[in-house]
Amino acid sequence: MKRLIYLLLLGAVVACSDAAGDGPTTTPPPPTADGWAPVATADGSAPVARHEAAFVRVADKYYLLGGRGIRPVSIYDPATRVWTTGSPPPVEIHHFQPVVHGGKILLLGAMTGGYPGETPLPDIQIYDPATDAWSTGAPLPAERRRGGAGAVAHDGKIYLVCGITDGHRGGHVAWLDEYDPATGAWVRLPDAPRPRDHFQAVVHAGKLYALAGRTTVAATNPFANTIGEVDVYDFADRSWTTLRDTLPTHRAGNAAAVVDDEVWVLGGESAHQVVAHSEVESLNPATGAWSIRDSLSRGRHGTGVVQHDGRLLMASGCGHRGGEPELADLIALPLD
Repeated sequence: MKRLIYLLLLGAVVACSDAAGDGPTTTPPPPTADGWAPVATADGSAPVARHEAAFVRVADKYYLLGGRGIRPVSIYDPATRVWTTGSPPPVEIHHFQPVVHGGKILLLGAMTGGYPGETPLPDIQIYDPATDAWSTGAPLPAERRRGGAGAVAHDGKIYLVCGITDGHRGGHVAWLDEYDPATGAWVRLPDAPRPRDHFQAVVHAGKLYALAGRTTVAATNPFANTIGEVDVYDFADRSWTTLRDTLPTHRAGNAAAVVDDEVWVLGGESAHQVVAHSEVESLNPATGAWSIRDSLSRGRHGTGVVQHDGRLLMASGCGHRGGEPELADLIALPLD
C-alpha cells in the first residue's frame, strides 16, 4: 500500500472507552494523489443513491442492491465504465451483508420496514445476475430471525452471525447459525463472545472475524455503544476467541474485506462525529497488529467494498451518520 503507518495499541489505549462503550477515533491522514479517488464513467451514468445496502462483485460486474425503500439494482461494468439499472427487489430489504453462492447473490440476516421498528425478513432473498431476476429462497428459523447481521460463505455453507431482532430498538444477539444451501438445513453453533449489529464479517484462513458494529438502542443514542473487540470463530475447532487489541477507530455500519491476507475495515458511523467515517484500518491476523490505510476520499456507511482487477471499490452509501445524504458515486483505491 502506498502509505502505511503501524499502530502499537498499548494496554492503556485498549482500555480507553467512554461510558457508552465507544473507543477513541484516530485522526485520518490527509488524502493523497495515489489514494482513493472518484471513478469517472464513460457516459456520465451513476448508481441509484442508497444506504443500508450492499455492494458486491459477481464475475466481472459489480452490483449495488437493496437499501431503504425499494431501489432497483445498479450494475457497473468496469469494461465499459457504465452503470445500468436492473430489477427492483420484491420487498424492501436493508441492513444486510450479501453472500455470493453459485453465481447468485443471497440476502439474509436483513431488515424491512421503517425506523426504528424494522422487522427481520423471514426468508432469504436471491438475486440472479444472469437473468436479472429475484426469487425467494429458504426461510430462516422463526426463532433466529434478525437484521443487521454479518453473513459469510465458507466451504459451501453460509454463516449468519450476531444481529438485532427488533429493528433499532433492541434485541441484540450473539447467535451464530450455519445454513447449507444444498439441503436447506440450519444448524445452531456456539454464540459469539458478545452481541453486535450493523457490521460486516469476513473469513480468513479458516476463521470467521466479527469486528466493528454496535449494540443499537434508538431510545438513547442509536450511534453509541460501538464495539472495538474482535471476536474470531475457528471453523475447525468450533470455538471463539477474542483478540488482544481492539479496532483503533470504533464504528458501525462499516464495510469489511480481506486484502493481501489482512482484514480491512472501511468507513462507518459513530456518535463521535456527524460526518461518516473515512478511516480505513487493517488487521494482520498473524501478528494481531493494526495499520492505518489510505482514508476514503469521502466517508460513508451502509454499503460494501469490492476487490477486483487490482483495485478496491466502494459505491454509494451515506455521507453522514443516519440516513442523509445518500451518495451516488463510485470511488476506488489502486492496490500494489
